[in-house]
Amino acid sequence: MICEARAESAARNRMDVDAGAMILVANPDFEDPQWRRTVLLSTPLPNGGHVGVIINRPTEVTLGRLFPGHEPSQKVLDPVYYGGPFLVNVMVAVVRTGHAAGPDSLAITQDLVLATGAETIDRIIERDPASARYYMGFVLWRPGELRAELAKTLWSVCSANTETVFRTHVERLWEELSATARGTLVSTPLPALALAQETTKFRSAPR
Repeated sequence: MICEARAESAARNRMDVDAGAMILVANPDFEDPQWRRTVLLSTPLPNGGHVGVIINRPTEVTLGRLFPGHEPSQKVLDPVYYGGPFLVNVMVAVVRTGHAAGPDSLAITQDLVLATGAETIDRIIERDPASARYYMGFVLWRPGELRAELAKTLWSVCSANTETVFRTHVERLWEELSATARGTLVSTPLPALALAQETTKFRSAPR
């Protein structure tokens, strides 16, 4: 897949920002420390807003540390990712299609779904933990906000794909996609989610 340069990203703002999932790459001059050098997976919501997760900020925390009383979590060695500043004590998971999803899930692409319910995420961890990537917190845009950010060229846009979202080493992901958006060819991916007001159903980490 190809990342779009700034001009094409601005054009996408006028076209299909609401059509499906995208990968958003923070532009180099986006200096806000919350978003600097971030890569996001975003997807539209039915209310006209968008939701997503930051896919290149792994933490040093594992599921086992978050949930010490949950035996299956102790077997998952991969880190939990920081998904964004909203509801940072809430876990969501991006899951490969065909694996243990459930009713508390939102289709992102043909290959990815976003799982939000505590029971669904527990089942994924217990049955097939490698089918998912786990995030604490998420990103939420109100209707029109992402379109406005794209108009300001805060983000470059890449196609959503499973390989990018589940990339093991993300240390240089921003550099590679940013270079692609400036004119070099590279592959990319992404997912999305639907978290409305049912946050009490999501899995929360102990305080």
